[in-house]
Amino acid sequence: MAASATALSAAPNSKIQGVQLGVITYSFRGSNDLDEIIKNISDIGLSEVELMANHAESVAGAPMPAPRPPQGPRPSGPPTPEQLAAMRARMNGPEAQKAREDLRKWRLSASMSAFQPVKKKFSDAGIDLRLLCFNMNESFTDDEFEYMFQVAKTLGVKAITTSTQLTVAKRVAPFADKHKILVGYHGHDNVKDPNEFSTLETFETAMSYSKYNGLNLDIGHFVAANSDPIALIRKHHQRITNLHLKDRKKDHGPNTVWGEGDTPIGAVLQVMKKEKYPFPANIEYEYRGQGTPAEEVAKCFDFCKKALA
Repeated sequence: MAASATALSAAPNSKIQGVQLGVITYSFRGSNDLDEIIKNISDIGLSEVELMANHAESVAGAPMPAPRPPQGPRPSGPPTPEQLAAMRARMNGPEAQKAREDLRKWRLSASMSAFQPVKKKFSDAGIDLRLLCFNMNESFTDDEFEYMFQVAKTLGVKAITTSTQLTVAKRVAPFADKHKILVGYHGHDNVKDPNEFSTLETFETAMSYSKYNGLNLDIGHFVAANSDPIALIRKHHQRITNLHLKDRKKDHGPNTVWGEGDTPIGAVLQVMKKEKYPFPANIEYEYRGQGTPAEEVAKCFDFCKKALA
């Protein structure tokens, strides 16, 4: 009994002033070592997590590409056309296509029992595995959508989050209805493409497809798209799976160190506190700081605690 009490007292608790703060494991990109990621989350003191599918699948035995090495400080300004072209070439090249097909084949033959150790790792650490982030695109098959929901049910998450397109959201809607699991669609700031999530209208269109289609609102990207995250939160709080916290400049400006951009992170957290919204606010470390990802996420957590004080 004493050992259980000690373990319980050592569990992290990042519910601050009634606001559940957490992190998406994408913040620790550069590593597929889930044990290391969980240790970092626990050491920082965060008690809720949004788990990237690749981090879960790596434990379950999926074929994984080598992680990209950590990048240095981000250059100022948006990427150049040449940089964007090089990125698209990497994503659509033959090596990437083969990796995509290998992963698809693995997914369609995977046993759900392979995901039980993933769930146990978070449970043992006293961290609430609340969300599964499973990014999709138009190449995904219906079988992969079914697989995604089965993984979510096995892990026991409360919702799925995803970066994808409206056309995909319409295809996912019947699966969300079938499994009765909320799907939070993540937006960016590409307001020129009506198939990309970026505006209030795109989110509302997705929500019209199913009562289980919701929002994973990235307040930084929403501000970069020159929209008001607080107004959207107040209007659609019942359909929000979670927030992503980051700081960006308006007019499609860059990610910044928190407090140096235009995103009202503190005001958003105060609204969550006042209105007692139950969804979590998850740190997404995306600017390129001088420290390790764990050190920068810890700084972001400190920023949130001060904003809620």
